Amino acid sequence: MEFGALIKFYRTQRGITQAELARGICSVPHLSKIENNSKEANEETVSLLLERLEISLEEMEEKEGTIQLLLKQLAEKINYYLKDKVDETFQKLQEMEHIIPFSKFIYLYELIKYRYLLFKGFYTEAESQKDLLFKQRKNFSQHEEYLFLYSNAVLLTMKGQYRAADEILDAMYDDPSNETARAEFYYYRAFVKSALEQSGHAIHFGKLALQLYMNEHNFFRILHTLMLLGINYTSANIYEEAEECFDHLIRSEELLKQEKLLPQIYHNMGYLQNKKKNPKEALIYYEKSLALQSINHPHYLVTLYSIAEIQYALQEKSKAKEYFQVVASLAKDRRNKKYRLLAEFYLFHLVSSNKAFKYLETKVIPYLEDTNEHLNDLNRFYKMISDFYSQQGLYLESVNYLNKIT
Repeated sequence: MEFGALIKFYRTQRGITQAELARGICSVPHLSKIENNSKEANEETVSLLLERLEISLEEMEEKEGTIQLLLKQLAEKINYYLKDKVDETFQKLQEMEHIIPFSKFIYLYELIKYRYLLFKGFYTEAESQKDLLFKQRKNFSQHEEYLFLYSNAVLLTMKGQYRAADEILDAMYDDPSNETARAEFYYYRAFVKSALEQSGHAIHFGKLALQLYMNEHNFFRILHTLMLLGINYTSANIYEEAEECFDHLIRSEELLKQEKLLPQIYHNMGYLQNKKKNPKEALIYYEKSLALQSINHPHYLVTLYSIAEIQYALQEKSKAKEYFQVVASLAKDRRNKKYRLLAEFYLFHLVSSNKAFKYLETKVIPYLEDTNEHLNDLNRFYKMISDFYSQQGLYLESVNYLNKIT
């Protein structure tokens, strides 16, 4: 505990002069040095000064221990994804904010507060907290520096800046003095690699995270990691493992009634079944997913588009048209250019192949290439337009698009 700064804070708060506080205990110059932390004071002097300020030395030391315990509890509740309990602990810490600046946990508190803001999804406040912490970075211990870097990577991940997040996590992972090699760190490594469509790396780090979460009996994070693994097994065409992940999730989610995650599980199972060439089974899962989502759900548009594609593949043209029209309208309202373009391509295709593929070549593919985040879609459309040109006898154009497939 920084008792000098603490004494100065309470003396000023109570409107007491240095002379009044020091009388009979120590000289005024001695008190001034104590308050400015330029001189170590013995415990008796500190105790007498605090007593005159009506503060107990033992109480201050006890509060520092409480701060340490609450910080540990808050970090654990974030790690265990206990959304319903994390606010209670954070509130207790906030009630001690007038003491924390005088404790040895001043930077650790601000760093865990940064993690708390990210956990709650308060990204504007998290940005401000990051700026505040950056100014104090030179005072961080090695552990605090790693917490800062890690939280910055999480913030970038939440903002969709996956490459920047990946660079930070790579550097932390390769550093032999890294103190953050734990389950959550591996989980975010897997999450970022998945977003970058690096399925092999995502599976590797996801399996490391899963094992650690299982060792910790961290049930919610086990479910999240199984979801991540299922998605990446699907992308890597490892269908048996993917289906095992999703089956386990469906059993667990129905048991726990975690409806918030269930729509995503059904959607991903639908995607898996579609890749396995089981369109009717895929449609069942997509429809289950859509039934659990409101129209304002962030994944509603994606699931609706997936259903439209399945209906198109099943030659249910009237149903496909109806779904694609809704997708186009919703995408326009939400300013989602990707799904507006994709829906419009299929709507053109229902009328004229020539018009549709011209639209695909001049509008859809350039957009997907510019955004550089939709590799699977790009490869599928490269193959589609290549086949179209081949059927037209335009073999050079067909080969050009085949060569683009990665």
